[in-house]
Amino acid sequence: MTFRISVLDRSPARRGRGSAQALRDTVAFARDIEGLGYHRFWVSEHHSVPGVAGSAPTVLAAAVASVTSRIRVGTGGVMLPNHRPLVVAEQFGVLESLFPGRIDLGLGRSVGFTDGVRRALGQGREAAEDFGGQVRELLAFFSGDQTAYPGVHAIPAERLSLPTFLLATGSGADLAAELGLPLVIAPARGERAMVEAIRRYRDTFAGTGAVAEPYVVVSTSVAVAETHEEARRLLVPEAWSTVYSRSHGVFPPLSPVDEILALPKTDRERTRLDDIVASQIGGTPAEVTDRLGELVEATGADELLVSTSTYDQAARVESFAALAELAGLSVSA
Repeated sequence: MTFRISVLDRSPARRGRGSAQALRDTVAFARDIEGLGYHRFWVSEHHSVPGVAGSAPTVLAAAVASVTSRIRVGTGGVMLPNHRPLVVAEQFGVLESLFPGRIDLGLGRSVGFTDGVRRALGQGREAAEDFGGQVRELLAFFSGDQTAYPGVHAIPAERLSLPTFLLATGSGADLAAELGLPLVIAPARGERAMVEAIRRYRDTFAGTGAVAEPYVVVSTSVAVAETHEEARRLLVPEAWSTVYSRSHGVFPPLSPVDEILALPKTDRERTRLDDIVASQIGGTPAEVTDRLGELVEATGADELLVSTSTYDQAARVESFAALAELAGLSVSA
């Protein structure tokens, strides 16, 4: 494997352990991931989700960066419509100043998922409609070229250079191409749609932004185990929380695999669970090597961003250790 591999952790809560422990687990997991030789460790932004503790990504990124020394740390991502660009620039200016050369800024366009969350954030659904303008304003604060607010400077961000990524699907990939930014994309609408969005991104990429050439990061879930069934079990807890959220409107904390498999389920829930697990990359080392090879061949990915979660934290680290071995990553002391 000649491409980079990085990790996204959404700070999932585990039943009976609570959100505070989930955040501590993220920080501990980051240390493990750095030791395994991965390239980046990113955290995410979710609001009012019982099963996800990561609601303040810049704060969590600071905690992660403070206990690591080599791995790049960033966000996958900060949901820019929820925030003023000046504040985001200032926050990342502080991070880059404290941890120079290690900070990534990943930006997404989602706004709060419910009316209540959007009201609490002071935003409406329409907040995401000018995502392009928000990104341009943010970049201008970093460059020092903004003119919308005379005399206003994003201190200490101004004139700092840190990698900026756009999390996108569909038209969002077009915006990444227009602005000349690296693209982070997942098969949220199916692999065919993802491959088409990547093709357009490369075809229309403007090499006048932060990077001279298109750069594609494909996000996916990967589980490696000695047997195919063991790998599948690793994927079940997060897949079941996703299924439950579609039926009940709430993404719950992760539960143990055996409890999930013993639950009574409707035919629709069983089908959804099987489909989600099947859509992810899980299996023996040989099976995962083949699946990842197929994914990279189809997408031309420069980097993979792996976002696998499961109930058993130790088992998750073992899976990432097996993936690191497959990829020939260099393990640090």
